[in-house]
Amino acid sequence: MSNCVAQSGIQSFLKPSDTLNIKRQKAVFVSEAAFSAISLVGLNQLWYADYPRSNFHFINDNQEWLQMDKAGHVFSAYHIGRLGSEMLQWSGAGTKQQLIYGSGLGFAFLTAVEVLDGFSSEWGASTGDVIANASGTALYVSQELLWKEQRITPKFSFHTTRFAQYRPEVLGSNFSEQILKDYNGQTYWLSVNFKSFFKEAKIPKILNIAIGYGADRMLTGKDENSVIISDLNQPKSRQFYLSLDLDLTKIETKSHFLKTFFSVFSVLKIPAPTIEYSANEGVRAHLLYF
Repeated sequence: MSNCVAQSGIQSFLKPSDTLNIKRQKAVFVSEAAFSAISLVGLNQLWYADYPRSNFHFINDNQEWLQMDKAGHVFSAYHIGRLGSEMLQWSGAGTKQQLIYGSGLGFAFLTAVEVLDGFSSEWGASTGDVIANASGTALYVSQELLWKEQRITPKFSFHTTRFAQYRPEVLGSNFSEQILKDYNGQTYWLSVNFKSFFKEAKIPKILNIAIGYGADRMLTGKDENSVIISDLNQPKSRQFYLSLDLDLTKIETKSHFLKTFFSVFSVLKIPAPTIEYSANEGVRAHLLYF
């Protein structure tokens, strides 16, 4: 009995409000502001505190890491904005508020990070990052305006690489650090839901086609590798992927818990058979690619 009551309570809490719920809206704004402030303060202490400050300045890092960092900015801005928009939808806010205040959360937060970069002598604000942030936000907003649904979703996958061991201070010394720092193991995807474009086609609603981008053999963001290693005798290389994927948000369910879970999980590309192309390796097939 108690389990049924608990499940009913969770269902009621997660169910979006049909009309504007002021208490929920205030809770959304307060929680977003608190999370952003805590994250920025923590980032300042953990990332920037060990480096001297400088006058605010810009840098041009558009050629670094074969633009993998820019793909990461598009991905982050999109999903932070999507989360902000969905939280306002949960509060019963109108579409206009969702798009302006919700989806803009990713761009606003990542712009604040750029300001911190701009005042650090080690880095600098990047116009390329700002453009990537705006692109991620625009990808979400434009689809809502055009189709009132997300047909193309940025996704992420990761696998560990042998390169992190050579520069653990840059590429990460453990798994959690490498997910964020080792661009060699990251892949960014655009996952396209075919059924959304071809309504009459006999295609499962959850089946997607994903186009991925990655890069390999990078020890630094610059053109050269600073360490001479036998398995790095080939140059850095872009990688392009074609794969299957699943859009779990298309699964029909009355459970708001499952809907929330599917929404959160939609940031990740599901491992699936994949075709890869790169200048170094040519065409390769993977039974399952992470």
